[in-house]
Amino acid sequence: MDETVLAMAREAKSASRRLSSIPESTLNAALEAMAVALTNSQELLLLENAKDLKAGKERGMSSALLDRLTLTPARICGMVEGLRQVATLPFPVGEVISEADRPNGLHISRVRVPIGVIGIIYESRPNVTVDSAALCIKSGNAVILRGGSEAIHSNVALAEIISKAGEGVGLPTGAIQLIRSTDREAAKSLMQAEGLVDLLIPRGGEALKKTILENARVPVLTSLGGNCHTYIDASADVKMAADIAFNAKVSRPSVCNAMETLLVHKEVAAALLPVLVKWLIEAKVEVRGCDRVREICPEAIAATERDWETEYLDLILAIRVVDSLDEAIQHIQDYGTGHSEAIVTASDENATMFIAAIDAACVYVNASTRFTDGFEFGLGAEVGISTQKLHARGPIGLRELTTYKYIVTGTGQIRA
Repeated sequence: MDETVLAMAREAKSASRRLSSIPESTLNAALEAMAVALTNSQELLLLENAKDLKAGKERGMSSALLDRLTLTPARICGMVEGLRQVATLPFPVGEVISEADRPNGLHISRVRVPIGVIGIIYESRPNVTVDSAALCIKSGNAVILRGGSEAIHSNVALAEIISKAGEGVGLPTGAIQLIRSTDREAAKSLMQAEGLVDLLIPRGGEALKKTILENARVPVLTSLGGNCHTYIDASADVKMAADIAFNAKVSRPSVCNAMETLLVHKEVAAALLPVLVKWLIEAKVEVRGCDRVREICPEAIAATERDWETEYLDLILAIRVVDSLDEAIQHIQDYGTGHSEAIVTASDENATMFIAAIDAACVYVNASTRFTDGFEFGLGAEVGISTQKLHARGPIGLRELTTYKYIVTGTGQIRA
């Protein structure tokens, strides 16, 4: 075990006990101080990020991964806005979820409380450092961050800035910490810090999640990935369908809510596909289609079975023509990962059937899957997207970073 990581975990545990009773006003002040500090440190952050980008290019990172790694003035402003939005959100700690009086006079209430110490292991995206810290702090949790080696300079700079700013207005030392070691043993120590880390949340590729699930000795909240689909129904408005599908694939293909497979009903395929495929190819998307797609759009590459099950995270899209809503649903049930699935339709009946049949964290009707995001859902920033069913599902926001305890008040009752 890495003793440095264990020492950090002990400090985080101590900080979490203090955080649980710190007033909301102090937590909000800390978030505002972080926002100001990031704004004032933009030049430093871009310089540190440039080091990571240079190293990434030298290592041959793909354009999709480099996009995830890149900080820009706009993305820094996005982090700042996220901090301020989280500060305005309702404070979850102390919320009474339910309460009741028992026949024996006991009053029983279920009250929201922080989880404690949350460990977050992630790859590439430096904004996760700030987003995660913001949500953990606002929900009364201490956080230990472990980013990937590809973003080490960016993450160290971000963590130093926000932790110093937070401590300056009353956060306990150790409330926000970043593991600087990129050694695997350090990450493994965080995964196995039983009794010190209360919840571990991975954000990254399937290899990372598999490693964590195989090695963790603490509870893990994770996602099975984002093999997301959009189904264009026979009744769909073709222009709306094309706009939604194009946005779902092209707006930011490197993220988990991007569409990876498009399913098109045979009755609208001839009207939709020539226009949409032209747009996609102009946007440098590699289109892979079934035989029926290639009959309409011969410029598409032949799709294979592997394409239906692949989360590309890149400018690649698989397209399949289907005979019915039932066939589209079956395809999603066979290949989906329970992340985000969409139907474009003018039929309320078909929309209702799709919603009932699709078992996913987020199901869309006539909208792009790209909205699966804590900020877009009004949750402020997010720690990640959970495809699990316990205890959180979908964007992991403030309430998903809390648990609860029962408070039982009596007047001297004893049990017979």
